[in-house]
Amino acid sequence: MKSRSNRTNRRSATIAGNLMLAPMVAAMRLPTMLSEDRSTNPWGTETLRAINEKNAAMAEGMMAAQMSLMQSASSFWFDVFSGRTPSLFSGVAADRAVQAALKPASLRVKANYRRLSSKS
Repeated sequence: MKSRSNRTNRRSATIAGNLMLAPMVAAMRLPTMLSEDRSTNPWGTETLRAINEKNAAMAEGMMAAQMSLMQSASSFWFDVFSGRTPSLFSGVAADRAVQAALKPASLRVKANYRRLSSKS
């Protein structure tokens, strides 16, 4: 049981660490967005990329959280009949859902940090 807790803590720390790069990504992205030519197209390439990435990460996160909660709900009676506390009652389901929801955004922030830091 302890190894599962350590794995969960490590996963949470990784997600939090990646999301802490978000202000740096925004700071590195702003000069590129400001230098885009807006005379022909009001939406520059980097601006559209930022918007699309955020929308995609949000949609993926919502789906992942819903799937995580559905998985916990489907195992509810198995947990009850086996004598374990269902994850919906113990808070484990909520923790898994939050991690699942934040993971896509975390991965995108890390990828953008790598991409933008290699440009400069």
